[in-house]
Formats: sequence, structure tokens, C-alpha cells
Amino acid sequence: MKVTIIGGGGRVGACAAYALECSGLVTEIQILDANESAAEGEALDLLHGSAFAGEQKIYAGNYSRASDSDLFLITAGLRRKPDESRLDLINRNVGLFVQILDSIKSAGMRMDAQVFVVSNPVDILTRLAGQRLDLPSQQVFGLGTMLDTARFSSFIAQELGLAPLQVKALVLGEHGDSMTPIWSSASVNGLPLAGLPECTPAFQNAVFERTKGSGAEVIKKKGGAGWAVGIAIREVVHAVLLDKKALLPVSSLVQGAYGIRDICLSVPSIVSRKGVERHVEIKLWPKELMALQQSARALKETLSKVKA
Repeated sequence: MKVTIIGGGGRVGACAAYALECSGLVTEIQILDANESAAEGEALDLLHGSAFAGEQKIYAGNYSRASDSDLFLITAGLRRKPDESRLDLINRNVGLFVQILDSIKSAGMRMDAQVFVVSNPVDILTRLAGQRLDLPSQQVFGLGTMLDTARFSSFIAQELGLAPLQVKALVLGEHGDSMTPIWSSASVNGLPLAGLPECTPAFQNAVFERTKGSGAEVIKKKGGAGWAVGIAIREVVHAVLLDKKALLPVSSLVQGAYGIRDICLSVPSIVSRKGVERHVEIKLWPKELMALQQSARALKETLSKVKA
């Protein structure tokens, strides 16, 4: 699989490239960035490790060399300020994002290619990508709440003293202020977390508030997220590459699941070589369903302002 990382000279793109190189499954990684020097530097640094990490082709390139890519990974964007909502980024990022999409189209792309959006606000930009590119909707998807889900699960494990890999807990909806924690299906090694005496409503609220604020906390302390988002990206790329049919909370166009239509946000999704094959409506608590539907309404309101 050939992956072109647009924005690969930045922190998120470079961390994603590193995660993909270390796993050794992707055969070719092209780094593309408006800052050509940064792209060349990241590609060279990654290339230096290829003798130990794998046998991938790694290089800095351009849109013309990207036309045969199996997957376009878009991480380019302006950085969120510590006190800024992800949705506040929309007025600053949409213009840049549209330019990227037009460059991909102008250079040409395969009709079976996947477009994987990481740039924020990811749900809005994923919807715009689906509208602007001539691809089936299942081939255009965003990182959605993958990183939020990873943070949520990790914090639960840390607070309860559990093995992180055994904790499975989803965050759905918007990657942003209206994200929804799904405690009804949260589990540890197949057993319901809600059955643990420590998992009180107060504990649940505290863990979720920490999850919601962790992005801003990382920005404040080190300038921006990188390593965890790189790992989250790798999980999605591998689900496509290996045709895993993995159930992941990625963002894609929802047309009916949970009573939601015509918007991109994260619901449980089967991810495979085809992209997002289908959505899976796991049973939610009533309050979770209401919160998820409210998240969709909030995104639609924002999207209507973008169209205007």
C-alpha cells in the first residue's frame, strides 16, 4: 500500500509516518507538505531508520507523484489554540483544505483510493471532502473520535488500575465539544465496566471531563498532540490495508444510523479495504442516543454556516 501524507512536515503527519514505518506493513510513504524543506527533512530522517524498521520506500514528493496512492492521509491544518474549540478552526482551515482537495483532483487519483481526513474540525472537513471528491462515500472518512476513544480507554485503565489493552470504551459523535461517552458498552476483558463498584457516576463524569480536556492540556504543555494520534491513525490505516473489518469510531457520512442523516460524525463503523463498509447500531442507553443525536444537530448547524 502506498500512503501519501499531506501535511507530513508537521507534528501529526510526521508522527503518523513514524508509526507506519515502525509497524512495517505499508510499502511506500510519500511525505508532502507546503513547506518542502520540512517534508524533505522528515522523509530523510525516516529513511535513515528504514534499514532497521522495514523495507518501505520513503520520500518527499508532490501531488503528481501522489496520483497512484492507495490512501491519501490529510493532516495539514492550522494548529488549534489552547482555548479554542476545534469547530472554531473551521473559518481558518476550510480554505486551505479545499485547496488540498482541488490539488488532489487536478493531479489525478485512483477511483479505488481512500481519503483519510485527520485535519480539524475533522467531521466538517470529512463532509466537505465527500462533497468535493468524485469518490463513493465509503472511501472518504475521518479520524473522528479514534483519539478521544484511546484517551478515554487509557484514562479508565489508569484510574482503575487495569490493563489498557483490555479496556474497551467508545466515544462517539463529534470530535469536539459535543462528543459522547458510551458507558453502556464499556468493558474490561469482556466484562461490563458499569458493574464495577468503583465505576460510579462521579467516576464516570471525572474520567470523561479529563478526556474532553486532554487535547487542550497537551497543547498547553507541549504544543500539540503527536504520538497518540499517530498510533490512532495507524490503527485505521491497518484496518484498511489488512481488510480487517474492524469496528472503529471513525467519522463518515451517516445516512440513517441512530436516526441521523446527511452529516459526518463517529458511529460504530466496520472499516476494511473498501473503507467504511457499514455502520453498526449497537444498543445505547437513552441518554447516550439523545446526546449522539444532539451532536449531529450541532455539526449540521456548523456545516450550514460553512455552506453559507
